[in-house]
Amino acid sequence: MSLSAAAIVAAPVDPDLTRFGADPFWLILIKAVAVFAFLLLMTLFAIVFERKVVARMQQRIGPNRHGPKGWLQSLADGVKLMLKEDLIPALADKPVFILAPIVSAVPAFIAFAVIPFGPEVSIFGHHTTLQLADLPISVLYMLAAASLGVYGLILSGWSSGSTYPLLGSLRSAAQIISYEVAMGLSFVAVFMYAGTLSTSGIVESQSGRWYIALLPSFVLYVISMVGETNRTPFDLPEAEGELVGGFHTEYSSIKFAFFFLAEYINMVTVSAIATTLFLGGWQPPPIPGLSGLDHGWVPLIWFVLKLLLFLFFFIWLRGTLPRLRYDQFMSFGWKVLIPVGLVWVLVIATFRAYQKDVDDRTPWLIGIGVVIAVLVIVALVDPGGAKHQREAEEAERRKLADAPSLERIPWPPPANTNGAGNRPAVPAGAVLPADTAISADTAIPADASARQEG
Repeated sequence: MSLSAAAIVAAPVDPDLTRFGADPFWLILIKAVAVFAFLLLMTLFAIVFERKVVARMQQRIGPNRHGPKGWLQSLADGVKLMLKEDLIPALADKPVFILAPIVSAVPAFIAFAVIPFGPEVSIFGHHTTLQLADLPISVLYMLAAASLGVYGLILSGWSSGSTYPLLGSLRSAAQIISYEVAMGLSFVAVFMYAGTLSTSGIVESQSGRWYIALLPSFVLYVISMVGETNRTPFDLPEAEGELVGGFHTEYSSIKFAFFFLAEYINMVTVSAIATTLFLGGWQPPPIPGLSGLDHGWVPLIWFVLKLLLFLFFFIWLRGTLPRLRYDQFMSFGWKVLIPVGLVWVLVIATFRAYQKDVDDRTPWLIGIGVVIAVLVIVALVDPGGAKHQREAEEAERRKLADAPSLERIPWPPPANTNGAGNRPAVPAGAVLPADTAISADTAIPADASARQEG
């Protein structure tokens, strides 16, 4: 792991954020509208793109009716949803039920305010950066904005007055809490090398050297972003085989469309975060001959291409992987991702201290060699690990062997050997007197008229 980190030698960057407060109001308004329009267009595109890619993977015909080759299908779906009847369940908490889809969609928009689309350009004679705003803690702002969306899911399930939406919202809360911890740990290594939490500063620090070289951090983030957005194979809050539709079961019309809008904008947001933190943001790939394509409006194309790459990854996962069981999913988050993230942060912190502050590196090399040797020996010898695995497998086999099964029920049923044939029988159709006592040894035939209470 330290070899991948050694490929990065970056000095901390102290970005100049004063340039983000000098734009006139009309220019800020133009950039805000442009970000809003970009997210809406990416949502419309991503819906059709997903349906077409999955159709190609399954060797069938995707959308091909509305618009050129079906590319306006998502627009037609949006119009259809707006024209459908809007129903509110009788047991729903009406104000919260109406507010929940809005709470789910708005944070997805505001998280994009600190994403850098490109370098400084000229718009109507004014020089400005292709970024709406930036903060010294922009990455924390993005995490906070993205995590607010879970309140919409929780409120929608609680306010519906139904069991399945409530279970879906509880699942969503547990899922996002679990995977946000791993997501935060995946950012720490990037902060250590960039020396800043500003998004523009992180992009500038990746000039010629992307942080995808911090491979464990990148893998942790990619897994966590799929869990964060409730996408397959982690779409447990809306598992239709278990919860009908999950938290949005009772929603229809434009409210249902808001949940779809929030889901796809969240996909775009987490993809933009991955592009910014690990793939150099708007900078061109570190390939000879492309380094000159990093000024003007050209970097915007690089940014969008990287974004589409991550969207394709989301779609590819949906078309290939089955849904996990909920206990497997939570166990994977808490028992695998978080421990791996903690160990990786410890390794990166040790390596950075070794790289910056240590002059006599011989004791460090000896210590690292000893640790690696011990880990290799433990992996080869495996004291207790194989035994524990065998015991777990044996317990699972016993559990399956003792489980009820139709195959172990004899057919036809065996003859009664408990002396039931000697028990006094009540004639079929007989009406028992009110004071007649029926003991446990009395056999009552399967006749409705004989089964009367005394």
